[in-house]
Amino acid sequence: MLHQHDWSESSLVIDAFTRELGRIVLVARGAKRPYSQLRPVLMPFQRLQLTIGRSAATAPAGGSTGAAAAAEPQPELHTLRAAEWAGTHAQPRGAALFSGFYLHELLRALVPRQDPHPRLFDAYAQTLAWLAGSDESLHAAALRAFECRLLREIGLLPSLDLDTLSGEPVRSESFYTWSAEGGIAACAPLDDSPPQRSDTGLPRQVRLSGERLAALHEALDAPGLSALVIACQDGDADLKPALRQVLHYHLGESRLRTRELMRDLQRLSSRRAAPSPPPPPLEPTDP
Repeated sequence: MLHQHDWSESSLVIDAFTRELGRIVLVARGAKRPYSQLRPVLMPFQRLQLTIGRSAATAPAGGSTGAAAAAEPQPELHTLRAAEWAGTHAQPRGAALFSGFYLHELLRALVPRQDPHPRLFDAYAQTLAWLAGSDESLHAAALRAFECRLLREIGLLPSLDLDTLSGEPVRSESFYTWSAEGGIAACAPLDDSPPQRSDTGLPRQVRLSGERLAALHEALDAPGLSALVIACQDGDADLKPALRQVLHYHLGESRLRTRELMRDLQRLSSRRAAPSPPPPPLEPTDP
C-alpha cells in the first residue's frame, strides 16, 4: 500500500503497487469501521494478497455527495474485496522509515497506473529488506540502486555503457556527465573545483567516472538487487547528485515531501548538536 485517503465516513481509497497489475487504485468500503477485517491489514510496507472486483462506482459508499464524490470520477477505480497478509518481513525503522516513504512517493509520481513492472516490484521489496537491515551504511546505496532500477523500468535510463551522442563505448579511464536531457556525455577529468549549482540548488553538471558507469551497467543486468547495491556504494559524491538531478527533471512540478522533511530534520538535529554559546560574564555588583 503506497498511500490512502478518506473517501467517505467509513471507506478509504488505496493507492496500491501490485506485481501483476502495476499501480492500481482501490476502494476499500467499510475499512474505517472498528471491526472491519481490512482495517488491521492495510498497512504500509506489508506484502498483501488482494482480491479485487470490477471498477468501482464513482459515488462513494453511503451515497455521499459533494467534494468527495466529485473528486473520484475515475473508471480505473477497483473495489477491494479482501486482503490478507502474504508473509511478514522486517520493517524499516528510524530514518530508514522516511526512506521507505520516499520510495512510495517516487512510485506514485513516476509509475503510470495499471502498467505492470514485475522486476520493479521485486526491486521495491528487496529495497525494503535492505532498509530494514542493521547495516545503515548500505541504506543509501540501496536507495540509489532502486532509483536506477526505477528509471530503467519506466524507460528513462540511458544506456550507461555508451556515450549517448557519439555512440562510442564508455571508457573506464574517462569521465562523463549524466543529464536528463543529454544522457551520458564525455567531459573533462575531475578537478577540485566545486560544480556550479542551478536555481534549484542541484549541480548543473555532475561528473562520473567511466568505471562507475560500467559497473552500474553490468549490475543492472544482474538478477536481484545485490550487485546493483554494491555498485552504488560510496555514491554520495557523484551518483546521488546525478540521480537527484535526473529525477528532479522528470518529476517536474512534483515535490517530494519526504525529502523536504528529512532536510528539515537534519537542520533541526544540527542545531541541537551545535554547542550553545557561553553565558555572558557577570557584571560586578555593589556590595
